[in-house]
Amino acid sequence: MKILGTGLNGLIGSRIVDLLKEKHTFENISRSTGADITDYDSVLKAISSFDADIVLHLAAYTDVKQAEKERDLGEKSQSWKINVVGTDNVAKACSKLSKKLIYFSTDLVLGGDDMPVGGFSERSVPNPLSFYAKTKYEAEKIVNQLQTPWLIIRLAYPYRASFEKPDFVRFFKTWLSEKKPIAVLEDRLVTPTFIDDLGLAIDTLIEKDETGVYHAVGSQIISMYDAVLLIAKTFNLDQGLVSKTTRKEFLVGRPPEPFSSALNNAKIRRLGVVMHTLEEGLSIIKENL
Repeated sequence: MKILGTGLNGLIGSRIVDLLKEKHTFENISRSTGADITDYDSVLKAISSFDADIVLHLAAYTDVKQAEKERDLGEKSQSWKINVVGTDNVAKACSKLSKKLIYFSTDLVLGGDDMPVGGFSERSVPNPLSFYAKTKYEAEKIVNQLQTPWLIIRLAYPYRASFEKPDFVRFFKTWLSEKKPIAVLEDRLVTPTFIDDLGLAIDTLIEKDETGVYHAVGSQIISMYDAVLLIAKTFNLDQGLVSKTTRKEFLVGRPPEPFSSALNNAKIRRLGVVMHTLEEGLSIIKENL
């Protein structure tokens, strides 16, 4: 399969390419290849230049804190231009050129104080709290309105063994390795995602020609505090450096977060896709290092 992608050199995209390059051919659309997703003509030209049936749209503005500072700018903010306008341009180009669009979203479009048993499903009502989450949800709505085939994959707190930039696991691992104390939210539930699992997930979704919304997240609902303790334990770091804090204490002046944005991944597991727990993912990483 020939696949076009935006953001294929990022944390998630680069690993997907590594895992699937023997089976699929990838072409990256980015500023480095002369394409600007905030400009429709640029996007249309880039996508029409390649013979591919699928476009993976991974490129996004992911600085949640900075996005919140731009909330008052609304549609003039960088996060809106990249996440909403950029997605709209990619979606329009895919529709015009009859390409299937696979859009990568976030757990933060969902969440709240009352979590369904097993986590929020694909049918749960969106509730984006931060401005970043709002831009990702607005992008989801654009994709959802396409008349051509589309797929939305929601991710949460992705991590991998190595990359040039920190991720959910390696940030805390590095922090604790430097013997620095850290206070972590005890009233925040998440489903961290081992990026290597996404290779199988995406390959399966493509092979089965699935459409709609899928949660491709880890199989363990865990508090941020317990997750960091698990990271410390796995890599033999000092758990005594980890203390508890609450959203009320910690999120003052920061983007709002729900008690839980933990996602239920039963739908994708029914396709035979294995999504590891955080504990399993950390063990795999430790073995490979």
